[in-house]
Amino acid sequence: MPVIDPPTEPQIPMPSVTSPFAGKRLRMFDHLRLSAYWFGSNFVWGALLGPVMSEQMTKLAPQDSARALAQLYFFGAFPALFLPLIIGVLSDRCTSVYGRRKPYIFLGGLLAMVGLAGLFFASMANSFAGFLTCYFVLQIGSNIALSAFMGIIPDLVPADQHGIASGYMAFMSQFSTLGGVFLGGKLISNGNIPLTYGLLGGVFVVFFLVSLAGIPENKLTGPVPAINWRNHFGSLIHPLIEYPDFRWVWITRGLMMLGFYSMSPYILYYLRDVIHVKNPADTAGMVLGIILLGATVSGVVGGTLSDRTGRKPIVYGSSIIIGVTSLAFIFCKNLEQATVVGIFFGLGYGAYISVDWALGTDVLPIQQDAGKDMGIWHVAMILPQQIGALLAGEVLQLFAIPGTHTKDSPGLYAWGGYAVIFSFSAVCFLVGGYLLRFIKGTR
Repeated sequence: MPVIDPPTEPQIPMPSVTSPFAGKRLRMFDHLRLSAYWFGSNFVWGALLGPVMSEQMTKLAPQDSARALAQLYFFGAFPALFLPLIIGVLSDRCTSVYGRRKPYIFLGGLLAMVGLAGLFFASMANSFAGFLTCYFVLQIGSNIALSAFMGIIPDLVPADQHGIASGYMAFMSQFSTLGGVFLGGKLISNGNIPLTYGLLGGVFVVFFLVSLAGIPENKLTGPVPAINWRNHFGSLIHPLIEYPDFRWVWITRGLMMLGFYSMSPYILYYLRDVIHVKNPADTAGMVLGIILLGATVSGVVGGTLSDRTGRKPIVYGSSIIIGVTSLAFIFCKNLEQATVVGIFFGLGYGAYISVDWALGTDVLPIQQDAGKDMGIWHVAMILPQQIGALLAGEVLQLFAIPGTHTKDSPGLYAWGGYAVIFSFSAVCFLVGGYLLRFIKGTR
């Protein structure tokens, strides 16, 4: 007799949610309020990942500051690596009256505030272990909020406006990062730790609240499919295998971020050891600020232009610019040369970032699973951040100048270490831009 399989319960399809902006053209005000969280979050991370953590490590771990900084990037990024894969799918199914994404943005934002306050107390106590622990808490909270927030553009913005929305996100990200880098560098270079962390916390809270009030989500109604976590984690690789365009965007983004995070954490040390500036934290804030100013300008222009010309021409051009300027940093002899190179790097990097988000949303496999798929896409930024910072930190330790790494003095690193790092970054940028040619579903 034939074997008859037992009946299975029918799978509930994922219900769709209508956007309040469906069929409308978003105004400038709409774009700004949808991107408000980016401003507060990136102000904090611009300062921390720019001059603040680099300067803090010269005090908390003076004998091997490059390695300590690499450890912060590596271990602290684990929440950013895994949480989007969990929170994204949870927020896809959230039926709260406040919307799908905002409850998680609220919860994550509160936890991020706790972590940020902890960094201040750990710094005052001169504890590297405490700083690392609180940094981990900050990463958990920030990535709970960010994991949900990544679904906002796919949820709310009509597809024909993804480019300009990505451009506004780039503007808010780069402009706020610029402010965080510049002001954070100024304050931390003067040793004003309370004011540094007070400013970061204040800006974050203001734009966190603006974001919660300004995102006009509709409620998800109807039954939602249950999550089979074993199948969910087993299926995470599926979009990368079954959707070639999504895979190539993921790889391209990964290479770009690998190049960026192999060099950016160590700009302060580069200015100190190669350019020989007198106040590296303050100067790093200025140079990074100039880079980000260029990125802010090209970010808005690139995002808007890409809706008309396509994403690929923007990425091709930007990858060449940042690849060549990465090599040019190696040969700079003074601050003026490094600043000019930084301006051109910023213009190229901003142009790429302006279409980065639009590329991701253009090739999403399933619109209803935007939170989950954007979480997978987010891994292409976090994993390279861990690997790039860790490898670059170890490279610099190999080029440590003997006799300079003492308990009371921050260690110095030789020019050859920075030459290796910048060359590696250039290769990542150029190869990442080239591989974009394999994407067929977007211009």
